[in-house]
Amino acid sequence: MAVRIITDSGCDIVGADNPQLDVLPLSITFGSTVYADGVDLSHEHFYELLVEGDELPKTGQVNPYAFAQAIERAEHDGFEPLIITLSAKLSGTYQSACMAASEASLPVRVVDSGHVTVSERILVEYALGLAKKGLGVEEIATRVEAARERVVVIGLLDTLEYLRRGGRISAAAGAFGEMLSIKPVITIENGEVKMLGRARGSKNGRNLLNQQIEASRGIDFSMPVALGYAGLSDALLQKYIHDSRALWEAYPGDELPVHTVGATIGTHVGPGAIALAYFEPEQ
Repeated sequence: MAVRIITDSGCDIVGADNPQLDVLPLSITFGSTVYADGVDLSHEHFYELLVEGDELPKTGQVNPYAFAQAIERAEHDGFEPLIITLSAKLSGTYQSACMAASEASLPVRVVDSGHVTVSERILVEYALGLAKKGLGVEEIATRVEAARERVVVIGLLDTLEYLRRGGRISAAAGAFGEMLSIKPVITIENGEVKMLGRARGSKNGRNLLNQQIEASRGIDFSMPVALGYAGLSDALLQKYIHDSRALWEAYPGDELPVHTVGATIGTHVGPGAIALAYFEPEQ
């Protein structure tokens, strides 16, 4: 039986028209208005609301009922479902999926990606590639869980404002950092966001990204790669790609895969952030 991948909008895959993929939206609440991420709230409109608003929006997990419905749709359409969620340490979505799977009429595997946005995305894309080759649920899940340990994601923030507004750094630290043009570099490690370093200015920040790539043994271009940007313009990401063009010479495609970063992470990093996700080469 063919496999359908069920995932959540934390992976920032939008507008996909693929019978083997079902993306369930997280909820995004601005004031009293609740949106379905990627359904009635595009990434572009999200950043317009984010910049205009005085308060940060609230994000809500995908609930068990939504997963139960997705499992039923897969079964009705003749697919075996495999669920891949954003990191269990960042959202209750994984627990919702497990609850729905435990009550399903057929066995359902649930995989915690341990990631979010572009790094969750490349694991979903890897799983889709295996599904298209005709592999079964168990083998896909096993391979995804093994490959998860090779995923590297690195992000460069353009502003500290949204970390300050979200209470993740103090107002004084935020003001001081903005004055010195501090650009935090972050990653996801063991399912949680971790600070890798702080660069003085955007150029040093982009250099720090490349240093992290070198430290991780480089990029396996036989596996999915994704670059992302938060906000309404990809100018900062294109600047990084141009300045680091030697790094991407081995990429086999015609154009690098550039995507928008949605509300799940965009709420906390704000516009201007850039990110890249890739698999390390196998040892």
